Amino acid sequence: MAALYVVPGGCYYGLPDVVPYGLPERDARLYAGPFPVVAHPPCERWGRYWHGGPSAKVRRLLGDDGGCFAAALESVRRWGGVLEHPEASAAWDAFRLRKPPRYGGWVSAGMHDGGWTCCVEQGHYGHPAAKATWLYACGTKLPSLTWGKCGKRIRLDDGFHSAAERARSIKTGICQRLSKRQRMMTPLPFRDLLLAIAASRSLSLRNQQVGEAASSDADQMNRIGSMNRMPLGG
Repeated sequence: MAALYVVPGGCYYGLPDVVPYGLPERDARLYAGPFPVVAHPPCERWGRYWHGGPSAKVRRLLGDDGGCFAAALESVRRWGGVLEHPEASAAWDAFRLRKPPRYGGWVSAGMHDGGWTCCVEQGHYGHPAAKATWLYACGTKLPSLTWGKCGKRIRLDDGFHSAAERARSIKTGICQRLSKRQRMMTPLPFRDLLLAIAASRSLSLRNQQVGEAASSDADQMNRIGSMNRMPLGG
């Protein structure tokens, strides 16, 4: 399998049968198969603060990620696998994907490409925050996940409108915050879940090939039987 857009040296490194694509070692936009993928395309330009946030000195463009999401989506559709992005990612609208229900469950992504999407909280799988996440899977089995709210209340985003508001929040202990690295982390149980979904693509393809071969053999035997039953001329 291939793990695309991952943190260099992170949790996808050192695993058997997993080829990690982390910058600057490998550019995941250039992935050309043939293995199924787990894709974590960058989300900064698709999330709540895609413009850079209240204190940003440079205004950003929505979806300006250098083509990463588009390439990740194409890789999942072509090679099979699963893509992960934050809940409410604007990429779903931009690429005309159906938004999944907040309470969970797989639903058709609505693009007639065999893709499915769901919402799941990584807090169920070991993340210190709830970290609601949208998944897009194509060509794989769709496992039942731990749906619904996990009950964790640590916030992922900054969400402050001024330095004074931030200072008051820290001083009064209203919210517990996570570092950028903590926010970005993929819990090992969730990583393993995504890898299992991608791996089911290989199994599905192998079963499909076996089924097609068996069907072809059966068709050939039927043709031979029909020929044997034909009357001989003369």
